[in-house]
Amino acid sequence: MTKDYFSTEHLEANLKSRSIRSGIVTTSAQAAKFVLNLGSNIILARLLAPADFGLLAMVSTVTGFLYMFQDLGLSTATIQKDKITHAQVSTLFWINVAVSCGIMALTAGLAPAIAIFYKEPRLTLIAIILASGFILSGLSVQHQALLKRQMRFTALATIEILSLFVSLATGIIFALYGAGYWALVLMQITPGITTLIGVWLICGWRPGLPVRNCGAKSMLAYGGNLTGFNIFNYFSRTLDNILIGWYWGSQQLGFYAKAYQLLLLPIQQINGPVGSVALPTLCRLQADPQRYRNYYKMGIRLTASFGMPLVALLFVVADKVILLILGEQWRDAIAIFQLLAPAAFIGTINGATGWVYSSLGRTDRMLRWTLFATPLTILSFILGLKWGATGVATCYSICCLLLFIPGILYAYQGSMLRLKDLLDTIARPAIAAISAAAILFLIEAFLPNIQLAIDLLLNCLLYGLFYFALWFCPPNGKKAVLEMLRVPQAIRQK
Repeated sequence: MTKDYFSTEHLEANLKSRSIRSGIVTTSAQAAKFVLNLGSNIILARLLAPADFGLLAMVSTVTGFLYMFQDLGLSTATIQKDKITHAQVSTLFWINVAVSCGIMALTAGLAPAIAIFYKEPRLTLIAIILASGFILSGLSVQHQALLKRQMRFTALATIEILSLFVSLATGIIFALYGAGYWALVLMQITPGITTLIGVWLICGWRPGLPVRNCGAKSMLAYGGNLTGFNIFNYFSRTLDNILIGWYWGSQQLGFYAKAYQLLLLPIQQINGPVGSVALPTLCRLQADPQRYRNYYKMGIRLTASFGMPLVALLFVVADKVILLILGEQWRDAIAIFQLLAPAAFIGTINGATGWVYSSLGRTDRMLRWTLFATPLTILSFILGLKWGATGVATCYSICCLLLFIPGILYAYQGSMLRLKDLLDTIARPAIAAISAAAILFLIEAFLPNIQLAIDLLLNCLLYGLFYFALWFCPPNGKKAVLEMLRVPQAIRQK
């Protein structure tokens, strides 16, 4: 039974239908998670103050960085490697556990320094409590990797939804009883407990003792490069929070962090499920360039077709979304929300590079690219800091746009992919999304002034109408739409 978790030959016979079904399962799960997250944001934004979210963001920038060392990229190595053994995965499991314990101790030790850096004594106890989450994750990471390797996404989706529900329920209950920022702290701890219990119950594999010379060296090298990338990438993603919190305080950071989170929330519901299915699928197709290319383009088309119009729509209706979901006290987040939108628009197809590096085992090139891009991103944060959160958001978006094409060219070098493949894949959804947003922006002034929720719904309906109409435009508009419709048709046939 244990051996079944390592072999993947049985997946290749019906890889296409399995990938499609897995994509539908994970997308459905993400839709449920999106509803839960959105509902909790609406409730918690009214129960808690922006400064409460800012306090958690201050600690999360540090704990999130240390989290990069916990996994060491070994879960992705377990998914990517063509052949693995029980001894190899057991060795990786105990490495993850040992590193997690060390990071937990380090975080607790750094807690006073975090409080001193931000001049906020409340952060000491927050950091110590959040440190306990590391060991929970370390005990479950290899079990999750084996389930992904076997493409058991229904089981993983069930665990994720249950963990999120328990987390959000905990946060809302404690917020209702006046726990303040502690409600957010407890929300961070509970998912680890639920996930740990869930994956150990569903995954039948149990680790043995670590084994020397078991062939895990190449997996450690792969994971080491991936970890290096994650570390530098983390700096480029979170140093903005650190700088804003240090220079402008928790209030400004609260606005920035919540705008960033709310903008990325719908995108993550698309990129997350598609990426979780695409990576194991592409890993199985490394030796088949044509099938690899076709599956890659299908995954990118899916993320672009749904993610790009979401970001473009949110840019136009940012004021309505912020005021309706978060409330009047968050009005200052509207401009930040819109200024981050260009970076989010590009971010909808982040898989364009990440999938290539990880699936082809080229994490060394991934690390080299981030060593080049991270200093430029950090420079953009520093340049914008003088003008507060809005300045940081503006400079960050400009930097993302400038690095996009060079990043794609570097990732594709030496692979079976070309820049034309990507541009042909995303051209229609990108043009349709931007054009539909421009049309909605122009006609919005002529729309009747009605209740906020109804106004937002009307905007969404009009945008959807414009977007899908533009998809049918020549050249080959009808063919492009029919290609997208073949996905559910293939599922019904199976």
